[in-house]
Amino acid sequence: MGFFYGVNMSLIARLHQVEMPPLIMGILNVTPDSFSDGGCYLGSDQLKYRIEQIAQQGAQIIDIGGESTRPGAAVVPVEEELDRVMPALELTRQLTDCWVSVDTYKTPVMKAALELGVDLINDVNALQAPGSLEVVADSSALICLMHKLGQPTTMQQAPRYDDVVAEVFGFLQARVQVCLQQGIAPERIVLDPGFGFGKTLIHNVMLFQQLESMVALNYPVLVGVSRKTMIGQLLHDANVDQRMVGSVTAAVVAALKGARILRVHDVLETQQALEVAWALK
Repeated sequence: MGFFYGVNMSLIARLHQVEMPPLIMGILNVTPDSFSDGGCYLGSDQLKYRIEQIAQQGAQIIDIGGESTRPGAAVVPVEEELDRVMPALELTRQLTDCWVSVDTYKTPVMKAALELGVDLINDVNALQAPGSLEVVADSSALICLMHKLGQPTTMQQAPRYDDVVAEVFGFLQARVQVCLQQGIAPERIVLDPGFGFGKTLIHNVMLFQQLESMVALNYPVLVGVSRKTMIGQLLHDANVDQRMVGSVTAAVVAALKGARILRVHDVLETQQALEVAWALK
């Protein structure tokens, strides 16, 4: 029968409360090479500080990643990723009441995280790795299916589409059907267009402009553009440390277009912006 954990109905219900602001997913990178905060939270004291900071600043979800998927990033061995992710997962459970997400495309990492009762698997590979579909189906965690073109090592080398919106939407709808056929309930599925994953600035902008159409597919949409290259490009090549205001602005726009999860580095600033936007909209 395999392992099974109760569906987090409170998380599912909150995702579908569209009159409320979206959930803030705070990014916890336990990696040495992530593009924005790589190497910042590798020590135990630093890790504890960041976990508590994310929770206290207003995030409802903490997304733990043990391998960078930035353009050009190297692949991390499974055991090394587990050594990074599992202590952070356990510590997050101990220190906060946040829902916990693990950002991985590797089946063994998913399985280990699910055995600890993780609430969400955030998979940039949309459950295409061997065995990943079955492992997630055998749990009742939520699954975020993301679109990417190619692999992180080469995905930003001249990506091309005939129709980026149609192709991204078509891919995600096809992956949804595979999940449903495997027995994953539709309320467990979240979609992510994958901004910056094999996409030029024009591709990213076109997808952002069509977020309402993705929301209309009736699955919660996750948007992750925090501090990414597209924000820097829109701000005339601003450096990573100069992208906070642009990132928060994009998060608010995504929220007003119907996104239900915002994956961000700047939790407090995003929370404050959403509070004001919801009071005034």
